[in-house]
Amino acid sequence: MEKEKKYFMLILISMIIWTLTGCSMEEPKESHIEITPADSELYVSNEFDHAKAGRIAEILSSIYDEAGDTPYGYPSMPSGNKEETNTTGRLDTIRFIVARLGENGYAAVDSENQVDMTRAEQVLDFCKAVDEKENAETTILVITELGFRKFDLKSEDGNVTITRGEYQFDSDGQLQNISTVRYPADFWQYTEEGYLIFEGRYFSEAEFALTLSDALETTALRVLPLDETYRELNRTYLLPVGYEQNNLFLCNWSEDDFGDLDFYDLFDRLYPGMYSRPVPYRTDGDSGAGGVYQIPEDIFESVIRAYFNVSNETLRSKTTYVSELAAYEYRPRGFYEVQYPEIAYPEVVSYMENEDGTISLMVNGVYPEGKMSKEFSHITVIRPLTEDRFQYVSNEIFLPEEDYDIWWHSDRLTEEE
Repeated sequence: MEKEKKYFMLILISMIIWTLTGCSMEEPKESHIEITPADSELYVSNEFDHAKAGRIAEILSSIYDEAGDTPYGYPSMPSGNKEETNTTGRLDTIRFIVARLGENGYAAVDSENQVDMTRAEQVLDFCKAVDEKENAETTILVITELGFRKFDLKSEDGNVTITRGEYQFDSDGQLQNISTVRYPADFWQYTEEGYLIFEGRYFSEAEFALTLSDALETTALRVLPLDETYRELNRTYLLPVGYEQNNLFLCNWSEDDFGDLDFYDLFDRLYPGMYSRPVPYRTDGDSGAGGVYQIPEDIFESVIRAYFNVSNETLRSKTTYVSELAAYEYRPRGFYEVQYPEIAYPEVVSYMENEDGTISLMVNGVYPEGKMSKEFSHITVIRPLTEDRFQYVSNEIFLPEEDYDIWWHSDRLTEEE
């Protein structure tokens, strides 16, 4: 029954865009501050807001001028692809932008929390004021793909009101205010992991037409800095695979027992990095069930064995191998195996170098849409081989409770299913 419910929900996702509202997950413990909801509203910016945004736009424009670049076409954030994730120039640009905004007095961070927040003390002071039910105000700038978001936070008697402005550069390099809304924080928490998470609802005609409810906006921003070594380990070993449509970091396995590790999903995730092109084996016109392909053994095994110390015999026992064709039977994920679009992302929070040359990475699964800075954690062991090569050795996942369901993840269907 639970699986049918999940499929039904995923079908709805493919038909309309909707926002996570909590589902069946247990929410993290909230702050002791009681947030009193108030009516949300579309916010009309005043001259002060325009002047403030204009000043920020001047700073960003000067940065692009120095770099010889234009705001339009701002590079995207990590998406799981190794080449994208490890683009040093793009990360350096983001760091430079955030740092320059900090020099001008702004608390700033990137939208994917991959760069340390500047002027974090301003945000921490504001959180303290909320806890102590003091009146306070602060602004946080969040750099996005094509511009930035400006969060003006105001605290009165422990209640927080958010005014969020969305600004993007157009093709002429001019800043445009896409939208500005104001809403009360129905959820507000500064977590043990150093994240500020807040959530609220506001009226949106488009959202109401689709869901007959107000738009839900959830924001999770890392306030405390993270050691750059941890970030580099994350970019190299975790983010290229991530949690999207694979269970590499979501189940227990080792080189002695690969457990429920799905090598087909890993082939999908690792093939683009090996061959610098998308996986050529796609679903056919029937979205409910993809076509079946025969992948030559040298291709399939070269991808998997580049990252795992696994014998051909073991790999073939964990998949469907057709000896007559010297190929692996492969079926792409179909319509009923899609995954919820808003998922957690890995964040390395510490590591340990082992005597055998392997490295143990302690990782938190950060799930903004679930209002959790640590939905679960896992220890992933990797074995560096050369400067550019490594192997995954094992993974051990730690869930908040024994029967906890990472509901946004979907396994591949079995042959029977």
